[in-house]
Amino acid sequence: MTTIEPAESYGGFSARRRRRRRARGGRRRGMYLLPGLFTTGNLFFGFYAIIHATLGNSNRAALGIVLAAIFDTLDGRVARLAHATSKFGAEYDSLADVVAFGVAPAVLAFAAGDLRVLGRPGWMMVFVYTVCAALRLARFNVHPSRYRGRFEGLPSPAAALMVAATVWFTDFVHVHFVRFRFPEAVVAIGVVSVGLLMVSTFPYRSFKELDLRHSYGTLVFVIIALVLVALEPRVTLFGIGVAYVASGPIEWLWRRKYGHPLEELPPPSAKDGNNEH
Repeated sequence: MTTIEPAESYGGFSARRRRRRRARGGRRRGMYLLPGLFTTGNLFFGFYAIIHATLGNSNRAALGIVLAAIFDTLDGRVARLAHATSKFGAEYDSLADVVAFGVAPAVLAFAAGDLRVLGRPGWMMVFVYTVCAALRLARFNVHPSRYRGRFEGLPSPAAALMVAATVWFTDFVHVHFVRFRFPEAVVAIGVVSVGLLMVSTFPYRSFKELDLRHSYGTLVFVIIALVLVALEPRVTLFGIGVAYVASGPIEWLWRRKYGHPLEELPPPSAKDGNNEH
């Protein structure tokens, strides 16, 4: 009968413990890698949108922006669920957002709106949009909002989706009703206006605190919205986009008129920042 020496038994236990520790470390590294992959998807579809906008494929470029927004939503949620938020992730996410929600919508608006006919003012006006998107993201990294449950200024993904939805809606009208073109000056002014809303101080609802499990009315509203999007996304997304973009100034005016101020958050300290991926 063979007996196991205590030292040998301890050595085997230590080896198993090291293997388990390495396995846990590998899983932890994998969880930190996953949000980065979603952020890379966001960056990829932003680049995809730029390429197709320059090739004249406006609908595909708009689809790229929509997919970039989906990946941008998923990367933050995955990072929070996996407890894998990091400063690196936040910086990478912001850089990807500048491309997907700053550069790509501007290029799409310039190409689809035929703003080259305006000459230098045309591309300068879409550049204003890009600068506003970059400033909006930088401000969000420093301090997300002054008000609880609100974004300060129009979120850059919502602004980019407004540009994409307008392209899709215009195509829908062309196919089913009558062919028309927005005047180039109107397109340029619209793009600049959306850009300025991003750097404004108008509070926009974040919808991060929606409770679908305990709010029956909210759940029904979300289901109806999803059904409408499935039936005709080009019209529904445009309507939702217009309503959301206009909601910031409208709610601000309403609260100012009737004296219903929002709950303000404490100002950030010097060490505070947005470390959320």
